[in-house]
Amino acid sequence: MKAVLTLIFIIFLGTAAMAQTPSKETKVETKTATVVLNVKIEKSETQVARLYMFKNFRVKKELSFKTKRDGAKLA
Repeated sequence: MKAVLTLIFIIFLGTAAMAQTPSKETKVETKTATVVLNVKIEKSETQVARLYMFKNFRVKKELSFKTKRDGAKLA
């Protein structure tokens, strides 16, 4: 019972202390600026990009090579 009352008392003091401090709102001045874009579009050769479904596809493909001796043998 003593612990519960102590906890309630501490919570009450904390909320009372928070209510005493006024919160100040700061106002911010905004500035506007103009932006000028000078963009030149140049034609370039069309290149084909390949999209692989898995990460590190080329590495995994090269590491999964098969040799003639990898096949199963009959006993």
